Amino acid sequence: MIHIITTGGTIEGLDYENPENNLEQSKITIREFLDSANVSFPYIIEKAFAKDSRSITDEDRMFLLKKIKASNAEKILITHGTFTMEDTAFYLGNKGLEKTIVLVGSFIIGNSKDTDASFNLGFAISSLQFLKPDVYIAMNGKIFHWKDVTKNTDTNKFMSKNKN
Repeated sequence: MIHIITTGGTIEGLDYENPENNLEQSKITIREFLDSANVSFPYIIEKAFAKDSRSITDEDRMFLLKKIKASNAEKILITHGTFTMEDTAFYLGNKGLEKTIVLVGSFIIGNSKDTDASFNLGFAISSLQFLKPDVYIAMNGKIFHWKDVTKNTDTNKFMSKNKN
């Protein structure tokens, strides 16, 4: 069983840079991505909150931590905005959880025909099933450990801190 916890972000189709577009565009749900992929693994989806990740606070991260600890699942996927994804990964990584946790998001709005959301989501779910317990970010076709990840805002890619 994979427990998917959603927190908002571009992956869910919200345009935080141009909020007026949210009236015209339909939000996409993670369930819609999974339904269109015809997945066969068991999962549950739970909405923690729906925020631009720049607005996620330490209280929100504590709320996520409580949800993770309360979950019966050993594999947790968190959809998250990319602006503060590494901060949340670092926060959770320092908690010594005995679960496999992968954070994933997208750079291109989830309901755009050119979105990277479906690829990133599929990649993250696949990786989640094979990784050992710890906290990771799955973006741009790579897996990053919570201690060794940063977002390069020039290239809009995540990268290892040790390989600048």
